[in-house]
Amino acid sequence: MVLQVKRIYDSFQESDGIRLLVDRLWPRGVSKENARLNGWLKELAPSSGLRVRFGHMAENFAEFSALYRDELDANAEAQAAIRRIALQSQEAVVTLLYGARDRQINHAVVLKEYLEEKMKSPD
Repeated sequence: MVLQVKRIYDSFQESDGIRLLVDRLWPRGVSKENARLNGWLKELAPSSGLRVRFGHMAENFAEFSALYRDELDANAEAQAAIRRIALQSQEAVVTLLYGARDRQINHAVVLKEYLEEKMKSPD
């Protein structure tokens, strides 16, 4: 299993494998053709309220991460999407695409860690 995160604005690479957009909103300036997506999993994005509360501020990231994980745990649609990703990632690289500017402080980083933990534990 290989999961990676990447900005959707970065160029497509064959090594991206299965490309999944994990933002609730479509990223500005990216055409659907240029995105070269295999799927758009809005249900894995943080809620609008949580995203606004976070505000992409570094000092809010720890709290945001914990609350986002709680949201994922409580969301049946998200859990179904996670099972689909787990099945796909057994055979290929899965790239989680996001639109945020910060490469270290964003929801896709938290989601990747969350998914890796979920795939290791036999829930």
